[in-house]
Amino acid sequence: MKERILLFIIVFGLGVFIYIFQSYFNTVWGLGFLCALMTIYAGFTTLASNIKKRQLAKHPEIINSDYKPFVSVLIPCHNEESVIAHTVENIRAMDYDNFEIILIDDRSTDKTASILHELEQKYDNVKALIRPLDAFPGKSAVLNDAFQYAKGEAILVFDADATVDADFLSKLLPKLEPKDVGAVQARKIIRNKSYNILTRCQNNEYTMDSYFQAGRDSVKGAVELRGNGELIKRQAIEDIGGWNNYTITDDLDMSTRLHIKGWDIRFCPDAKVYEEGIIYLLPLFRQRRRWLEGTIRRYLEYCGAVLTSKKMSLRASLDMTAYISQFIMPGWFIMEILIRGFKVLAKDAPTQTLYSSIIIACFIGLGFFIAARYALRRYDNIPRLDAAFEALITSVYLFIIWFPLVLFICFKILFRKKDMEWGKTAHGLVLEAEQEMREEKELQKTK
Repeated sequence: MKERILLFIIVFGLGVFIYIFQSYFNTVWGLGFLCALMTIYAGFTTLASNIKKRQLAKHPEIINSDYKPFVSVLIPCHNEESVIAHTVENIRAMDYDNFEIILIDDRSTDKTASILHELEQKYDNVKALIRPLDAFPGKSAVLNDAFQYAKGEAILVFDADATVDADFLSKLLPKLEPKDVGAVQARKIIRNKSYNILTRCQNNEYTMDSYFQAGRDSVKGAVELRGNGELIKRQAIEDIGGWNNYTITDDLDMSTRLHIKGWDIRFCPDAKVYEEGIIYLLPLFRQRRRWLEGTIRRYLEYCGAVLTSKKMSLRASLDMTAYISQFIMPGWFIMEILIRGFKVLAKDAPTQTLYSSIIIACFIGLGFFIAARYALRRYDNIPRLDAAFEALITSVYLFIIWFPLVLFICFKILFRKKDMEWGKTAHGLVLEAEQEMREEKELQKTK
């Protein structure tokens, strides 16, 4: 109810502001000012990131080779029979000896539970935890259950389809050692990015996120966890009381609560975790819907704590405030267009009043394009023309995916009951699709 009331006040207040003041001022300048602030901040974090990169080139970080805490690797599983065995084999191949793997079956209806038992019997450092059918739903509850059995000083969370390079922990752990650091997030990469245009855009989106995360890290801002490839100190988890069972985005919720408690979160682009991209449009919308809903709900839930926290750093507070603007901007822009369109239809305003909003839309698109192209050039080393083309299709992809979802999620929070649906991403679809293609080719040969 708190989230609903607060969102209603924000939406209603913004609507009234736009509607009334359009009669006295050109409110599109307010939207333009917001976009300008976002651009300035993006430029500031990019500059800080470049300076940090040059400093590290001259004076590399001193790594304490004696810092080798015992790590508990937690992997939640729900109907993951097609991928989990391969994931475990890959994780066990890390060049780090001091870790255990806890596999948690969350009420699967396929053969996942039996596969987990087989892996437990096969390997000494693998444990299987089978949750009962009446267990509390959600990934957070899964992780809380596993945390009771975990022995590690640090907790590493992977998705069931994750794969990493052998030196993954060797690169990630040094970032966790400082006393004020509560967690570290690895860079996420789409493993099957060449499969189709959707997987390509998802990987480009992840590359953009890496660019923004690196910028936030360079100014010690509010870096966020991303669920897959996140390393968290046990002390930090205990300090915030574990994962929040009543959130649909465990990683984002935990990120905010860690910052409120004064814990720093770092980003490590050199440690890479690979995951399967979604190859169909509707499952992709469902996944992004959950991400966006969790993002907005946690801001609404913790806004008071963020404003009043005495432990949260000023840098993190300012960075989080700047980051929220990316969710205000789509809502503002859509309301701007709708109200101006209504006035034009009602003949209360000339058609030309829509032009300024369209110009702002072009600037917004240009901003996404520049950010995507820069990120692809820097982190994926894509040639200039290829990076420009990928940035263009990614900008269109982001507009199609995120703008409609902002409206839908606001409507859902305002008028529908909150649910605890995990909205788990289906894994193994690429393997199934490849198998179908092979079978189709074999069939064609026999004809």
